[in-house]
Amino acid sequence: MKTRMTELLGIRYPIMQGGMQHLGVPELAAAVSEVGGLGTINVTIYPDPEDLRAAIKEVKKRTSKPFAVNITLIPSLRPGKELFDQVAVILDEGVTAVETAGASPQELADVLNAHKDQVKWIHKAACVKHAKKAEGMGADLITMAGYEVAGHPHTDGVGTIVLANKTAREVKVPVLAAGGISDGRGLLAALSLGCEGVVMGTRFVASKECWIHQNHKDWIVNANENDTVLCQKSIRNMVRVADNAAARKCLEMEAQGATLEKLMAVIAGKLGKAAYENGNVDGGMFAVGPACGLIHKIESCKEIIDGMAAEAEQGLARINGVYGK
Repeated sequence: MKTRMTELLGIRYPIMQGGMQHLGVPELAAAVSEVGGLGTINVTIYPDPEDLRAAIKEVKKRTSKPFAVNITLIPSLRPGKELFDQVAVILDEGVTAVETAGASPQELADVLNAHKDQVKWIHKAACVKHAKKAEGMGADLITMAGYEVAGHPHTDGVGTIVLANKTAREVKVPVLAAGGISDGRGLLAALSLGCEGVVMGTRFVASKECWIHQNHKDWIVNANENDTVLCQKSIRNMVRVADNAAARKCLEMEAQGATLEKLMAVIAGKLGKAAYENGNVDGGMFAVGPACGLIHKIESCKEIIDGMAAEAEQGLARINGVYGK
């Protein structure tokens, strides 16, 4: 498949693995990249620059294909010096794609723009306004995350199909659609909207290479599209997660006016990570999107990506048939 995304990033398929907090590790990233997608490791897993360097080297051991490093910009949790030290490692190790997400990427614009010959800059946005700002700062690609996205969607509630469509019309750089996409039909739909590729998180959680406990993968396979909820609205950090005991407790506490400090007893990242390890699906917040309703089996990254490409081709043939071609 050939799109502006594949051409810019040097990959075979216009499919990117999302950053995936706790889960964006070398084993998964390399598996996605090796079969033609764009795998991603997440800086939040490796706050120490040398740990990040080791993770990048591990990806390189497993694949010679391009991959990305996700940088979540949360100023309160990521001091400036540490952030720039991490970027220095990314550049020093020759990583060819960086994805920024969260807060404004303005503080990184100069350094990323100064290395455009080496690294392509992808910025993840959740509204058209922010996509345009990132383009103006120099981003090479924009990921447009609709309301269906796992993790942190925009509070305005606009879905992927509208946001991706409008953004692709209003920016000149390639747009990648994220949120609610898990198969070839979703990929073809995104391309039809004017996008150049897709970003998937939930689909790759339910992959053989993802380290998360089997219980969480089984939860995705057995879930439907109504099994996610939006939490943390009261603390202005809305997140889409699985409708499990932890999420329901969070909603109950929010309804009672709980402070952030009290909510941490339920929403702390260390609880979610521990649950990912021990298999207690109700033990912590579990970021997952309604795309789970489209996922019916756990497959390898190769099976996922090859299957998507084949299904997209079948869908295109069907559309051509509608037009009598």
